[in-house]
Amino acid sequence: MQALWMVLAAFLFASMGVCVKVASEYFNSAELVCYRGLIGMLILWLLARSQRVTLATQYPGIHAWRSLVGVVSLGAWFFAIAHLPLATAMALNYLSSVWIAAFLIGGTLLAWRPSAAAPRPTLQGPLVLTVLAGFAGVVLLLRPSLHQNQSFAGLIGLLSGITAAFAYMQVVALARMGEPEERTVFYFAMGAAVAGGAALLLTGTSPWPGWPVLWLLPIGILAAAGQLCMTRAYASAKTQRGTLLVANLQYSGIVFSAIYSVLWGDEIPPIGWIGMALIVGSGIVATILRERTAPGTPAEEH
Repeated sequence: MQALWMVLAAFLFASMGVCVKVASEYFNSAELVCYRGLIGMLILWLLARSQRVTLATQYPGIHAWRSLVGVVSLGAWFFAIAHLPLATAMALNYLSSVWIAAFLIGGTLLAWRPSAAAPRPTLQGPLVLTVLAGFAGVVLLLRPSLHQNQSFAGLIGLLSGITAAFAYMQVVALARMGEPEERTVFYFAMGAAVAGGAALLLTGTSPWPGWPVLWLLPIGILAAAGQLCMTRAYASAKTQRGTLLVANLQYSGIVFSAIYSVLWGDEIPPIGWIGMALIVGSGIVATILRERTAPGTPAEEH
């Protein structure tokens, strides 16, 4: 069942991307982030109340920093979805796993000091190859976009993956402090609502589009539902092998987004498909390395 929960989560996140792409024709990225946060706050508040999880926290500063980095990642991702093929934007965001592995294992290497009691950390070679494969995938994926004057959007999409990795490191820290995931996601949604609302002072608001405003609802609902399915998937995995299976199945989201892109009419050349395959492969290897280095880490968020 944990595999099915993760595949469902990936499908929901990809479907959310479709809704973001449609809604971006009527709203700017700041508005989408703000509304996504407001809807997420409501859903998470109801969920926390039903499970009797208090939303009061002893770590407001860490939640604030996590929310700030997460909102930057979310806004960059929504901007990339609006200006790039959906599959491209999704793949760039999912590259966060490569960055996470680099941060976790790279931090271990930086902290190591030569001594007889502390042997040299392993996995340097696989880590380097994984990161290089991921970067090669990015180059191949974005190379077709450079000819379509989408290089800036590609860089923003790459930024979404990097900042998502930083945000995930904060999620790991909060989980180790005993913060329930419902509380962490609630404060992230609150940060999105506040930051998105503040950004509207600079970007302004879009003209009221009428019925298309309903596209905002599934963005928040699908995001919350996808996060809950992902949480259920990790909770159902009782062994390390099961956890690795669940973590790697999240990349089915790129497959779903590629299918959506084809149905949407986006043209992805063969070199772009090869780039996505490299990102998926490097992400899977990075996830395995991450689990060996820091087992039991919480689920990522999208």
